[in-house]
Amino acid sequence: MSPTTAPTTAHSGLQVHQLQVRLPGGAQVLREVSFSLEKGQTLGLVGESGCGKSMTALALMGLLPEGAQQSGELWWGGQALHRMDEAEWCAWRGARVAMVFQEPMTALNPLHTIGQQIAEGLRLHQRLGRAEAEAQALQWLERVHMPQPAQRLRAYPHQLSGGQRQRVVLAMALACGPELLVADEPTTALDAHVQREVLDLMRDLVAEHGMSLLLISHDLAVMAQRVQQVAVMYAGEVVEMGPTDAVFARPRHPYTQALMAARPRLGLPRGTRLPVLAGRVPASTAHIQGCAFAPRCGRAQAGCHQQAPRMDEASSHRVRCWHPLEAA
Repeated sequence: MSPTTAPTTAHSGLQVHQLQVRLPGGAQVLREVSFSLEKGQTLGLVGESGCGKSMTALALMGLLPEGAQQSGELWWGGQALHRMDEAEWCAWRGARVAMVFQEPMTALNPLHTIGQQIAEGLRLHQRLGRAEAEAQALQWLERVHMPQPAQRLRAYPHQLSGGQRQRVVLAMALACGPELLVADEPTTALDAHVQREVLDLMRDLVAEHGMSLLLISHDLAVMAQRVQQVAVMYAGEVVEMGPTDAVFARPRHPYTQALMAARPRLGLPRGTRLPVLAGRVPASTAHIQGCAFAPRCGRAQAGCHQQAPRMDEASSHRVRCWHPLEAA
């Protein structure tokens, strides 16, 4: 895909092409991130903290920190998101793309009622009057299974539980019928029962409206059950990507294999110690030569520390590694 040409109609959804982001002060948080997400499909981003997952989401929303330098391309169908100015981003956010943030208490305004906050997007993007927007806000609270929705409409964020606040954030994100939903750790700090309820609700609403879903999570079990494609990120790069079943059954990158090995599993004998991935993700200010994972990799050879590998595009199950594990 050339810098001046829109993607073909075969890729009518989201296209991220060589996205790079450098923060003020020189920290490079994204390094040539590329992936695609078809309309109506689901994609998960997984990796340790500091790998660039949330920064990728913020780039897709046009919400990068002030002064950040961005290069590469972002396309939604034939629309070049990377060329939009702030006014165009304001019209795009909420109406065409929406985000569920990982901490609903910081995403909600403590000074406004739940009904006011859901209605705000409807009034802005769909030009509804106050009464009609409030009526639709109530309908959305009902659709996200909010207990006593009419009473909650008048409540403030601090009067709700964590699970209820996450339902409000989801209702706000979906109210204007976006085509792409970005969910960044949407079940953080929720107990297992509420987590399952929120994820089931997202699944049903995404399927009902034919939206594309980009789901970010540390939880590998969530990814295995909830998305069709998965992209593994490390040090601001996508190091492995493919159908979820294939990546989980036959991880090809040593980093993906290490993440899989470290997850707790049912049936292990009591007292079993899980493998530990030594070291840590390199700082975004670090100078990286060669493969970013090489210092932590048991398969690394001398050349891995000298030259960075490129993504293997030979199959649907792609990997960025000089010495990948066999796919079969």
